[in-house]
Amino acid sequence: MSKASQQQDVTVLSAAKHGLVYLTANDWTLIADKALRMQFKAGDAIVQKGKRTHGVYLLLKGTASVEISAQGKFPAIGPGEVCGEISFIDELPATANVVAQEAVEAYYLDRATLQSLFELFPHLGSRFYRSLASSLSRRLRELIGPGSDPAKAEPLKQVAKKQ
Repeated sequence: MSKASQQQDVTVLSAAKHGLVYLTANDWTLIADKALRMQFKAGDAIVQKGKRTHGVYLLLKGTASVEISAQGKFPAIGPGEVCGEISFIDELPATANVVAQEAVEAYYLDRATLQSLFELFPHLGSRFYRSLASSLSRRLRELIGPGSDPAKAEPLKQVAKKQ
């Protein structure tokens, strides 16, 4: 992969509002250097429910739908967003299907590659997992629906004073 192409990918990943927000530009450069670039056509499964991912996918171009059987479709994910993270974290089969809605390019990072990066750069691991936690928290709140928006929640101090 050319240096210019890699820099463009890093720009996309680091600018994503709903991506791995705690990673630094240097973190992204390390990840981009080790990642496998994959391409999916519209309709291709990126993640299949019931199958382990053994890693995570970071979307670079295109959008994909997240299909959760009990909930139907979740909002589409796009450039800079991650999928396959639940299976990656708990080492169990995926909980949803993620299907390319159009041509998608994504980085794939397997567990061994990420673990070796985290051993060399422990703070990268910390920021990576913090970013995954933040992303999963946001997605869960979106799934739960109204009343789960932290921006509209009453501060804990005020709740304690009322009691």
